[in-house]
Amino acid sequence: MSNPFVSGSSVTAADTLDVFQEFAWDFDHDCFLFENGKHKIVVENEAIQVWIYKALRTERWRYLAYDNAYGIELEPFIGDYANSEYNAMLIERYIKETLLINPYITSIDSMEATIDGDDLSYTIALTTVYGSMVASS
Repeated sequence: MSNPFVSGSSVTAADTLDVFQEFAWDFDHDCFLFENGKHKIVVENEAIQVWIYKALRTERWRYLAYDNAYGIELEPFIGDYANSEYNAMLIERYIKETLLINPYITSIDSMEATIDGDDLSYTIALTTVYGSMVASS
């Protein structure tokens, strides 16, 4: 039986959102990329990768230029043992909260923490409106 309140076509987030775009980022040198003297623009998952990189490196509530929902809360972990299991669990939660405010990111599929001495890094598998991707932080 068909539902009289739903039309025959389904609308997805990809249909209602504009194409996601960002200025291209040189992750090795931590700066913008330029092409012919102008900022290079990237779109879709490549742009989301830039957004993730910048959101996970921006302390939440520190900069007036950003909305209060943008960024991550990592200051409480400075000087603490980031490689403890409890802190890793909290940081994972903060990463999920940070990423899922982006309407183009539909799910966090998995997160894998890697502890190397005092360094804690994550490999994050996620799904966007454009498909699956992997991000590292």
